[in-house]
Amino acid sequence: MDLLKSIAVATSGLRSQSGRMRVIAENMANADSGPERAGADPYRRKIPTFQRRFDRELDAQVVDMGRVQRDQSAFRVKYDPGNPTADAAGNVRMPNVNSLIETMDMREAQRSYEANLNLVSSTRRMIQRTIDILRA
Repeated sequence: MDLLKSIAVATSGLRSQSGRMRVIAENMANADSGPERAGADPYRRKIPTFQRRFDRELDAQVVDMGRVQRDQSAFRVKYDPGNPTADAAGNVRMPNVNSLIETMDMREAQRSYEANLNLVSSTRRMIQRTIDILRA
């Protein structure tokens, strides 16, 4: 594979993982936020998706951030009778975000990002060494 092509493919992975980390960070920021008003739904967890496409210019498969979907799992219920958004039983519906899962997803996204970054760095070093050899 052409060295510049490998950098372009890794760059598409960097962009996708960066978008994934943004979505995860939004989920984590809203993990404990309650509904805005009584009877309203709280924040619903977002799930990043990816899609691959064939880039004709590169003649290679690349990855793009797909649509961000909403997690349709049930909301958490928290007993808080003093909350103005609580129902008659004193329960408040909370976001369906599990901080542990989001932390693990973030770590996985970071590792994927680092792997793509290492590929770009290694390829740049190979290109530089090739130029150095040609100059000698």
